[in-house]
Amino acid sequence: MKPQFIAIAAFLVLLPVAQSASAESVPAWVKNNAGWWADGTISETEFVSAIQHLIKEDIIVVPPTSVSAKQSDGVPEWVKNTALWWSEDAITDGEFVSAIQHLITTGVITIETPTKSADTEPKPVTTNDDSKLAMLQADLDACAEIKKAYDRLNCERDAKAALVAYDYKNNGQAIQVGPMTFYYKGNNFEISSSGQALLEISMLAENTGSNSDVTMMCTGPSICNYDVWNGAKAFKYSGMDFTNGQIVLKPGQFREFTMLFGPNIGYGGTTFEYDSTKDYVFRISEPWGSASVPLDLG
Repeated sequence: MKPQFIAIAAFLVLLPVAQSASAESVPAWVKNNAGWWADGTISETEFVSAIQHLIKEDIIVVPPTSVSAKQSDGVPEWVKNTALWWSEDAITDGEFVSAIQHLITTGVITIETPTKSADTEPKPVTTNDDSKLAMLQADLDACAEIKKAYDRLNCERDAKAALVAYDYKNNGQAIQVGPMTFYYKGNNFEISSSGQALLEISMLAENTGSNSDVTMMCTGPSICNYDVWNGAKAFKYSGMDFTNGQIVLKPGQFREFTMLFGPNIGYGGTTFEYDSTKDYVFRISEPWGSASVPLDLG
């Protein structure tokens, strides 16, 4: 397991839809994690690594920011206060983004600037010569030629989502649940330095069997059709990337989603506990179908 997993898992990476932090709201689930850093649940290093990853993945889009010659060795205390206030809705998204920009300016967060050189061009997700994969990669490469930033980001978002779906379908386990097909490639599991078990589950969900929209529901930890079960106890999520508590998929539409099980965030949540003597499953319990997906946490 990579050392950076804890930071990335704590921030639920890989939201499929990029959101502009400079003009629109930062994803709401990030606030929970900003609060975790402010109260010491995760470290400063984990916070910085996760924010840097979110920017890289276009989940948080920060306006162009110059780097000062005067560098900082750490995160100023006022930035930590800003994260706490933002997690409590005491300040705006714009004020939180300004704090992130300060970390970029002082070199605490480093953002790579892509160039046109061969070394920095997007690479295929695999090395095979599959014609479908080559076509999807070509679609992503073509996005770089779009001049308008917003149109280019939308193009890249859709092309990357198609590549992610290709990877799931070719390397994952297909699980049919009513009109939906879920593709599962495995999970990320780690015990943090504080002893907290962290489980991150990502899946691709596709509406493959309905001529109408299918809705996946998870409105809060206590009211969610998805959880983890160890045969004796159900564990509710610590973070997830459902939009407004639901994912609506039109016929043929797909979406990757991620759920984290770890610290109790309240609202009917639970602290995830690991017992090596028990078998764990990820449960899907929708009105249109149910399934239990075995999780290998050993």
